[in-house]
Amino acid sequence: MKVLLVSTSDLAGGGAIAAYRLMEALNKNGVKAKMMVRDKQSSSVTVAQVGTKIPKVLERLHIMSYLRGKLWQADTADFGIDITKTEEYKEADIIHLHWINQGMISLSCLKQMIKDGKKIVWTLHDEWPYLGICHYRGDCKETACKNCPLLPGNIAHKHYQRKQELFKKGNITFVGCSQWITERAQEAMPEAQVVHINNCIPHNIFRYIDQQEARKKLSLPLDKKIILFCSQNLNDERKGFTYLQQALEQLKIQNSKFIIKDSPSPLGETEGGLSTICIGKGARYISSPEEMATMYAAADVFVTPSLQDNLPNTIAEAMSCGTPCVGFKVGGIPEMIDHQQNGYVAKYKDVTDLAEGICYVLSHDMREAALHKASSVYGETHVAQNYINVYESR
Repeated sequence: MKVLLVSTSDLAGGGAIAAYRLMEALNKNGVKAKMMVRDKQSSSVTVAQVGTKIPKVLERLHIMSYLRGKLWQADTADFGIDITKTEEYKEADIIHLHWINQGMISLSCLKQMIKDGKKIVWTLHDEWPYLGICHYRGDCKETACKNCPLLPGNIAHKHYQRKQELFKKGNITFVGCSQWITERAQEAMPEAQVVHINNCIPHNIFRYIDQQEARKKLSLPLDKKIILFCSQNLNDERKGFTYLQQALEQLKIQNSKFIIKDSPSPLGETEGGLSTICIGKGARYISSPEEMATMYAAADVFVTPSLQDNLPNTIAEAMSCGTPCVGFKVGGIPEMIDHQQNGYVAKYKDVTDLAEGICYVLSHDMREAALHKASSVYGETHVAQNYINVYESR
C-alpha cells in the first residue's frame, strides 16, 4: 500500500508536524508512506517538495480587501498547486490530505482527485474542510455559511456548497483528531464517513526525563516551581495569552518562575512576584524536538489558555514528558486533560479558575498520571494501525 500525505508544510504548524509524525509512524508499521509539501523544512527523503508560493500570493490578494486584519482566519482555495500531474500522486493508492491551505490545494485540484477515482482520507486539523472559508467557527451559528461574519455577500456560502457537492461525489473518509471536531464534522456532514483518531507523539523523543537533570541541562533554577507557556504568536487572540497574563497576576506562589517560549522579550514581574524567563528569539533558543522535550520535563506545569483549539500537540508532548497541563474547557482540550487527575480543565475564559488550576497542579503530584495517559492514547503504533484500518476499509 502506497500512501501520499499532502500538507502545506512538513514542520511549520501543528497540523504539519502531526502529518510528518504520522508519515514516520506509518513507515515504521509497514506502509510505504511519502509526504508532499510546498514548504519543506525537513531533510527527509520521504518528503517531496512541489510548486511555488505564487498560488499563496494570489489567494491572499484575492481576499485581502475583505479581511484586512483577519486575513489568516480564512481561505477560499480558489488557487493552488496541481499535484495530480506528479509521479507521487499517480503512484499513490491513498491520498491523505492534512492542512492544505494558503494556496497548497485548490478545490479544483480536489475535484480532479475525485474524478480520478482516488481514495481520499482527510484529517481535520481545523474546521475549514467542512465550513465555507473559515478555520474555526467560534461563536458563529450559521450552519451553511449564509451570513458569514468574515466575508460579505454569498462568497462563503458558495464555497460551502461547492465543498458539499464534491464530498458527495468522492470516496472520502474524514478523520477527526479529537472527539470534539469529529462530532462537529458529523453534524456538518451527516452523510459523510467520519471517524476519530488521535495524533501520535514520538515517545522516543517526548518521554520521561528526570526533572532536575532537565533543569541542569537548560540552566534553570533547581529549587523553584516552573510554569511553562509556548506560542509562536502572542498577539494571536485564539491563543488566549491575555487570559494567562491576568491569571498570573492573581497567583501568590513563592519561589516560582514563569517561562515563556518564543517570546522576543521579558514580560517583567507580576504583582505576585512571579518573574519571567524567556526562551526564544532575542534570548535562549530551543532548536530541536529533543530540546523541547527537555523543556517540558523541566516544568512543573504546562499552561495552554487557547480559546479555540482542536487537539494541541503541545499538551500531548508535555504529558508524554510527565508534565501535567492546564487549559480551558474548549475544543478537544477536555479530552486530553483528565480534570484534577493529570491536569486541570478551567472554565472557559475564567481567569480566576485558570489561576486556581495552576495552583492546584503545582500542589499535587500528577506526573505519573500524565505519563500514563500519554502513553496509552498517543502511541505511534496504535495510531498508525488505526489509520491503516481506515486505508483498508471501503
